[in-house]
Amino acid sequence: MKQLVAFDLDGTLAESKQPLSDRMAEAFADLLQVAQVAVISGGDWPQFDKQVASRLPQRANLAQLWLMPTTGTKLYTHGDGKWSPVYAELFDEAQKQSIFAAFDASLEATGFVPQETWGERIEDRGSQITFSALGQQAPIHAKEIWDPDFAKRKIIQADLRTRLPGLSINMGGATSIDITREGVDKAYGLKKLRDASGIPLDAMMFIGDAIFPGGNDYPAKQLGLDTVRVRDPEETLAVIEAIVACQKR
Repeated sequence: MKQLVAFDLDGTLAESKQPLSDRMAEAFADLLQVAQVAVISGGDWPQFDKQVASRLPQRANLAQLWLMPTTGTKLYTHGDGKWSPVYAELFDEAQKQSIFAAFDASLEATGFVPQETWGERIEDRGSQITFSALGQQAPIHAKEIWDPDFAKRKIIQADLRTRLPGLSINMGGATSIDITREGVDKAYGLKKLRDASGIPLDAMMFIGDAIFPGGNDYPAKQLGLDTVRVRDPEETLAVIEAIVACQKR
């Protein structure tokens, strides 16, 4: 069995921007008893804290958990009773402004401007700029119907790649597109995790809902990790329960 199990967050462990369910939190604690665990996703630390860190039961072995916000360009570990950053790789101001301008131009060019939005659509996460088509506070039901087959975002993604050469542009969550430095994707983050943890890549597995070309989980598969594509958190729960049962044999 693998030494470390890595997960995507939104659409895999929880619904978009929602906290782990009670069942998922308990399953996560079970998994932490038998393996090291990592979560790598596009959200920034406050989102990770809300969705994952603050939801785990007291029995969870947090020393076994690696939290990797903004597609692994940040890493947090737990020690002395608190979460602390190990590293953070940030965009400079000029790079941020060019990305903001490219988003505006791309949306106008592709015509994908929704009639209703909830909150800011572009979020500066320091080491990652994230576009959420319906806004950062959009309700789940609206997100689920806007681009369920990723078709709209594939068009926006293709346009952005012509405007922002040298940057990584990947789809994630239900309505989002994440932009990081060139070469910064989940494969990059997982290699950083290898270096920080000392666990080789062939001793890791990755579970996510966007393991397909253009999806922000796909680089984990390209890196050569054993991967499991899931449809939703319910399917992830079943996978975790199977892993825990296998480890305990």
